[in-house]
Parts: sequence; structure tokens; C-alpha cells
Amino acid sequence: MASTAAGKQRIPKVAKVKNKAPAEVQITAEQLLREAKERELELLPPPPKQKITDAEELNDYKLKKRKGFEDNIRKNRTVISNWIKYAQWEESLKEVQRARSIYERALDVDHRNITLWLKYAEMEMKNRQVNHARNIWDRAITILPRVNQFWYKYTYMEEMLGNIAGCRQVFERWMEWEPEEQAWHSYINFELRYKEVDKSRSIYENFVMVHPEVKNWIKYAHFEEKHGYIARARKVFERAVEFYGEEHVNENLYVAFSRFEEKQKEFERVRIIYKYALDRVPKQQAQELFKNYTVFEKRFGDRRGIEDVIVSKRRFQYEEEVKASPHNYDAWFDYLRLVESDTDADTVREVYERAIANTPPIQEKRHWRRYIYLWINYALYEELEVKDPERTRQVYQACLELIPHKKFTFAKIWLLYAQFEIRQKNLQNARRGLGTAIGKCPKNKLFKGYIELELQLREFDRCRKLYEKYLEFSPENCTTWIKFAELETILGDTERARAIFELAIGQPRLDMPEVLWKSYIDFEIEQEEYENTRGLYKRLLQRTQHVKVWISFGQFELSIDSDDRIQRCRQIFEEANKSMQGCEEKEERLMLLESWRDFEDEFGSLANKERVQKLLPEKVKKRRKITAEDGSDAGWEEYYDYIFPEDAANQPNLKLLAMAKMWKKQQQQEDEDEEEQEEEEEQQVPQGKEAQENSEPIEQGSAAHREEPGKEYDDRDDESSSSDSESDGEDDKDKTEETKADTEKL
Repeated sequence: MASTAAGKQRIPKVAKVKNKAPAEVQITAEQLLREAKERELELLPPPPKQKITDAEELNDYKLKKRKGFEDNIRKNRTVISNWIKYAQWEESLKEVQRARSIYERALDVDHRNITLWLKYAEMEMKNRQVNHARNIWDRAITILPRVNQFWYKYTYMEEMLGNIAGCRQVFERWMEWEPEEQAWHSYINFELRYKEVDKSRSIYENFVMVHPEVKNWIKYAHFEEKHGYIARARKVFERAVEFYGEEHVNENLYVAFSRFEEKQKEFERVRIIYKYALDRVPKQQAQELFKNYTVFEKRFGDRRGIEDVIVSKRRFQYEEEVKASPHNYDAWFDYLRLVESDTDADTVREVYERAIANTPPIQEKRHWRRYIYLWINYALYEELEVKDPERTRQVYQACLELIPHKKFTFAKIWLLYAQFEIRQKNLQNARRGLGTAIGKCPKNKLFKGYIELELQLREFDRCRKLYEKYLEFSPENCTTWIKFAELETILGDTERARAIFELAIGQPRLDMPEVLWKSYIDFEIEQEEYENTRGLYKRLLQRTQHVKVWISFGQFELSIDSDDRIQRCRQIFEEANKSMQGCEEKEERLMLLESWRDFEDEFGSLANKERVQKLLPEKVKKRRKITAEDGSDAGWEEYYDYIFPEDAANQPNLKLLAMAKMWKKQQQQEDEDEEEQEEEEEQQVPQGKEAQENSEPIEQGSAAHREEPGKEYDDRDDESSSSDSESDGEDDKDKTEETKADTEKL
């Protein structure tokens, strides 16, 4: 029941805001703060100034201030600023002992506070309490030895007091902690201020071991150079080079070393240092080294030295490039070109061996095209530059063994090898190599090269055998048939050449049959076998009805020196025109007729010219639909068509076109007549009005009697004229519809 009663307790109602409209004046928090600042509500008035007149008031003031400081410390002991303010206030009253006591109490609270130690020591130094200050600095550097500020202040105090031995002792204690570089430099500068060069040298010795950086070794060498110890400076540089070795070389060390030697006029040593460094420093880190070497050679070297710098720089770049990408053959080509121009044969061979060792990873010809030229250049270098034929032969043989001939081959390598053997007067090896190539991987280029070689050697029987092998390998190659026949023609065996041509045109598949037929025809024309030539033309026309064959046939007949050559040529053109009447290629037929017209213009009579002129087609513009690739309608396009008078199928269309043209002319003539008639009527109307005004008045009855029949006559005329015009309009409409239908058919 109690829980039920508690659950039924009423929730207090929330006051409802009746007017939810925004206030007329809006006040923001920023405005409130600004008004408070302007009115200075939170500022308290300064306390009144108090003048102390006697010792009792002073004691009361001190007691009050000390009580306030102590209360602040008691509230929060860790706030070091309260301790420092308290101690500084006691110091201002010359209460050094009290201030010292406050600092000691503060150090008990936080002995790692750097500011507290500094303020404490500065107070003792300010009050000339030297021993106390030394005691404080000793305690500080013992507790916090890594705080360099304590050491700097301590050494500065001892030096200012003239305690040089004590200052040196502090520096020695500091150096045992191996501080940062600036601390060592401070110690060195301290010894140099008192002319202690030997001690500075010993400090440098420890310094470069603790901080073994290149710049520190360079500073050490410059220190020795500055004080006139040139041999010691050179020794420092040499020790630095040995210290870093070849694993951690740095260009700045070598640049500084070379500049030092340059100042000493040791130019050969400078050149040796630069070359030694360039052989060991990586390319990315040697930019400054190359730059300085180039400047040095320009200043003190000769032309050869400058070229050596440039070559070494480029060689270094190529080395880095081929290391990064061993299969970048273009980089190898550039590198080898550079090496060949400057170094000895052994170095060049070494680079070539490194280059050809990077075989393409995939056995595809497109990956081997650039690589194979490394072998070619290698062989040519051995043959032409080194003059070592035996090594050249080994290079060619190694290359031919490396190429996977079952997948692909390079005819260039085989031919270069054969040409090399011929230059060495070893014809047997050259033939053996080319025979192996044709046996392993026959190619058109190999056959052509081998045949060319035998032709140069005037071995025609071998050429015949090679042509036979070549045609067995590639019977569709028309060029081979033509070259074989030309060879027999040159040798004077025309029957053999004719037989070769006959075999060639009898092949079922040829790559360029038109070239072969033309060569055969030219061959027969050269032999002046005109009947054979006519027979060839007729055989060719049985295979193809190409217009160029007909034109060539006609020109051939025209070129023969005979009495009936013009009649023969005209007969060929007539036959060609008849055979091409059903040809769909109207441009070819037009070409034939134009050639015939040119022939008649030169050799024919007027009747023949008119006859051929009548055969020429009419050029007509037409329209046709365009269909896109997806089958949709792409619109219309205009094109030109040729209509030949001889085509019977085109005669109705020609008649219809002529009728359409006549109808159009007739319409234009009628429009012109109507315009002239209207102009005449406009001129006659004003003359009729003037005549009516000048005439005498007539009686109304008689006038009416006279006008009525005329009116009826005029009405009848209007009716008849309207009916006639309607019938004429219908006839014209029928005619126009007929002409439109005819034009659509066209």
C-alpha cells in the first residue's frame, strides 16, 4: 500500500510559459562580460599605503608578511614560486640567513627544480658568498648532472673569479658525463683563451671519439691547420677516412680534405682524393663531390682532366642506373658507349659480360629485341676495335646457342655471323651457319640473305637450289617467283623463266597476284612475244574483269608497231564496255569510258568521238538512308550516282526525269506570264476610269435595260470560268501527284 501510495504521488507541475515570443532586447553573455568590465565591478581598491616610522611598526610589518608567506606555503607546499617570493623578500631585507633557510626548506620539498637551484646560487653570488655558491653548484651538478645550465654557470663563475685550475677541474668533471657538442667546444675555447693548444688537442681527441661525426673531424683538422700544424691536419683527415672506412663514407669529408690539399697546392693529391671518393661514394650522395671536382679541374686541370671528370660522373650515374634496373638495356647501351670511348678492352669486356648476363625473363621475341643488340655490339666491338676474330666467333656462337630457335629466332644474327666468316675468308663456315639457320628456323630474311650472298659469289646453281627451297617454304610469295624468273632471264634461259612464271600463276594462293601477272606480261613484252602477251591478257581477263586490266590491254595493243593497232585497241575498249555493262562498280566503268574517250580524242574520228561521248554517263545526286551499327535509323546521306544511256533499265527513269524538268520549266513560264498579265491590267484600270468620267449621262431605264442581259452573261461567264478553273486545278493536282510518285520511284 505504501508503495502504491508513493507511486500515486503527483508530479509537480512545470510552469508553462505563456508568451514564447523573443524579448525585444536580446542580451548575450559577451555583452554581460563587457558591461562588467566597463563598470569594473570586480576590481578591488588598492590597499592604503602604510608608512613605517619606528622599529616596532617594522617588526609588526615583518611579522605580518612572514605570516602571510607561511600561510601560503602551508596551503600548497609544492608551489615553488611561493618559496622563491618568500626567499627574495627576505633577501631584500638583507636577511641572507633567513633566505638561505627558506631555500633549503624549498629544496627539501623539490630538489629537482632547476629554477630553485639557480635562484639559490644567484643569491649567494649576488651577496658575494663564494664558498656558499660553490657548495650550491657542487650539490646541483651532483644531483642533476645532465642540466648543462648548472655547468655553464659554475664554470663561468670560476673563470670570472680567476680560478683557472678550479674551472678546468669543473670542465673535466663535466666531460666525464660526455655532454653535448657545445660543452666540448666551450671547454676547447676556454683552453684556447689561455693558449693551451696541447690541452685543446687532447680535448679534440676525446671529442671526436665521443661524437664521431664528420663535421667534428673536419673541425679538428681545421683547428690543426689554423695553428700551423699542416702535417697534423693531414693526419687527422687520413685518420677520419680510415675511421669511416668504405661502409660509412661521406662526401663532405672528402670535399674538406681536397680543399685542404688544394690550399697547400697539392693538386695531384687533390685529384687522387676526388677519384678515390668517386669510386666509393654512392651517386645520390656525390653531387657536391662532382661539382667540386669539376670546379677544381676547370681551375687547375687541363682538357683531359675535365673530360675525365665528366666521364667519371656519367659512368657513376650509369652504374647506379643499371644496378637499379638490370633489364634496362637502353641504360646498358649508353653505359657501354661511354666505356668504349674511354677505357681499355678488359674493362669494356667486363661491362659487356655484365650486360649480356641479364637475359630477358620471358621467352617472347618482343622482350629480346633490345637485348640481342648487346650481343651484336659486343661482337662488332671485338672484331673492329680489339681485332680479335677468335673471340668474335665465340661471341656469335654463344649468342646463337642462347636464342631459343624453336620459339623464335633473329635472322640478323645469322646473317652477321655469315658475313663475319666471309670477311675472315672462311666461306665454308658461313655456308654451314646459314644452312643450319634455314634448317632450324627458316625465315624469308634468311633465304634472301643467303641468296644475296651466293649471287655476290656468282654461285648461280646454289642460287637456283636456294630459290627452290625458298619456294617450297613459301610458295605464296610472289616476290620470290619474280626474283627467280628475273635470275633465269639474266642468265639467258627464257624458257626456264617462262616455266617459272607459269608455275607461279598456277599456284592456288598468292599474296600479290597482280604484281606477278604484271611481271609475266612485262617479261613477254621484253621478249617481244606479243601473241603470248595477248594470250596472257585473255587468261587474266578470264580470272578478273578489273578495269585496269582492260586499259592495260588496250595500251599494250596501242604500243605495238602495227597497222591495225588502233582498230585492235578500239575493239578491246568495245569488248570491255560490253563486259562491264552489268558491273556494279560504276566508277570503274566511267574510268574505262574516260580512257576510251582520251584514246578517241587522240586517234579517232569525229563520229567515233561522238559515239563515245554518248556513252558517257550522267552524274546524278541521290539520297539514301543510313543505318547505325545497332540497327537504328541514322538519317539520310547524299551521294552521286552515274546513269549510263546504254542501260535499258534506266530509260524509264530518264524519261521521267525529263518530264519532271519540262513540267518545272512550264510552271516557271506560267508564273512569269501571270505576273506580266497582272502588270498590264494594273495599267489598264486607270484609263477605264477616265473614260467613264468623260462620257455623258444615260437614262436609267434604258441603262437598266441594257445592263441586265450583260449581267446575266457575266454571271454565266463567271460560273463557266469557275468550273473551268476547278477542272483545270484538279487536272494540275493529278499531274503533280503523278510527278511526285515518279520522282519517289527515282
